[in-house]
Formats: sequence, structure tokens, C-alpha cells
Amino acid sequence: MTSRGNERKSIFKCDGDRKRFLSYLESAHHRYGAILHVYCLMENHYHLLLETPRGNLSQILHHINGAYTTYFNIRHGRPGHLFQGRFKAFLVEKDSYGLELSRYIHLNPVRAGLVNHPLQYGWSSYRHYAGKGGEPEWLTTAFILGYFGGHDRSAHRKYQRYVEEGIAAKLENPLRDVIASTFLGREDFIRRIREEYLERKKIDRRNIPFMEEILKGPTPSEIEAVVGKLVGKSEALYRKLCIHLSHQWSGWRLEEIGAHFGMTGAAVSQTSRRFGKVAEKDRSIEKLLERIKEKLFNVET
Repeated sequence: MTSRGNERKSIFKCDGDRKRFLSYLESAHHRYGAILHVYCLMENHYHLLLETPRGNLSQILHHINGAYTTYFNIRHGRPGHLFQGRFKAFLVEKDSYGLELSRYIHLNPVRAGLVNHPLQYGWSSYRHYAGKGGEPEWLTTAFILGYFGGHDRSAHRKYQRYVEEGIAAKLENPLRDVIASTFLGREDFIRRIREEYLERKKIDRRNIPFMEEILKGPTPSEIEAVVGKLVGKSEALYRKLCIHLSHQWSGWRLEEIGAHFGMTGAAVSQTSRRFGKVAEKDRSIEKLLERIKEKLFNVET
């Protein structure tokens, strides 16, 4: 997730500000159970890769941004909001994207032209991953370093080599694959999250991160309009596509989708699952899905 300064103005004016911000990351870990994997403090924004086992992301970010704003305004004699609107967050399948995102975040200072090498930048978690200096107890590096065999010197060297390879390469932003401005993961991950948190459980949605964004996905009618323009409403493929994409992207419950298409919720799930298996083996359908995705979410695929 990321949060930017209001009007893109600086949110860190000195090293003391940055140290104070890190202290709020530490307190978020202890008080609210935040698991912090990666951080990078830039001049007018910051990036975090974190887990929220308690489903309390809003509470965590309210603590971090709120406490830091109070500190910053008093310290620098200014009033009003420090951060620009609401934080921007994505629900990430860490097994598929955690490693790639960690590298992308750690290379942010290099891409911005602040340093030539990430080790030259002192306000990210990279030096801890490279085995340089003591690691704060509130930072969790074990998961990412686990891709390189553990938490020893060899893992540190391998991770450093992995990141350095990205300096010369023109890495694409991993967030290009974000679905519905919310999800970063494979289709089975997205389906599982939606089924578990939207269809099967009666939960307090206020305590589930991203729930409001999930519910703002394209409606079945909007999906039908886009699919109709691309394949024609008379095609047999049209209905299957609409049902499958409504199941994958709309955020509606199975029963709601079924009512829209005149079928049961179980039939929606079965139809979508069967179509998904066909799409995995058919390159033409895969390309069509990419075009539909581009039209619905206005993203490059």
C-alpha cells in the first residue's frame, strides 16, 4: 500500500521525521498486529508491504498516518491534512507477487534518481534484506528471504543479487496486473477471496480491508455491455463469458448473479468454473479476456 502527501508535497523534511515515522510502524506492529515485510520512505510518499492477520488495515493506517500527521504538524508548525485523501491499498497474493513487489519497492529510490544503488538509500528495508546492519524486531524479512533458502548470509547475498539484476533491467510495475483496483493475484486466489468473504461468511464488513472496493467492481450489466460489443450478443460465447466474468469481477454474491441471469447460484459457480477451464486451454479466449479487462478497468494488459 502507499500514501502520498497532500498536493504531492513533502511529508519528510528531515531524518528526524523519518525516524519518527518508523517508530509508528513499530507501534503498529506491537499494538495492532501488523506484519511489516517491506518499507520505503520517499520524499512525498511511502510504500509498505504488510499483512493484517486481524483484518484491521484501516485501523493500522489510521494509527500510522494520524499519529504522524499530529507529530509533523506540531514539529513544523503547520495545520491541516498531511496526506492526500485515503491511502491506496491492494490485496496481494504474497506467494505469487510478494518477492517481485519487494524488489520493485526497494528499487524505488533508484528509479527516482535519488541514488544509483539501493544500498545507498538509508530509508528503506533493503539494507536489512542485504544483511547490512541490525534488523529491527518489528520487521519481518523471513518470508521474502525464504525464497533464497533461509535467513543466513547466503540468502542475503542471493536476495541482493536478485535486486541488483533489476537495476539494469527495465522492470514493469507488478501493480499493472491489479484487478478492479483491488486484487493482485491469480484468478483462483481472487475467486477464493470473494467466495470466502462475500458469499460464505456473515462478517462485519467494516473490519475487512478492501471490502468497499471489492463491492465496487463492474456490474453484470456493465460486463454484458462490453462483452456484447466485442463478441455480439447472439454468440453462444456471450452468455458464458458474462456469467464467468460476473462471478470473477463483479463482487456480487452467487445468488445475486444467478437472479440477474435467471439461474441458481450453484449453476453460476458451475458455469464459471467450467468456462474457466476452457479459457485456460484456449489462447483466443485468453486474448479476448484481456481485451474485456482493458475495456472494463481501463488498464493496459
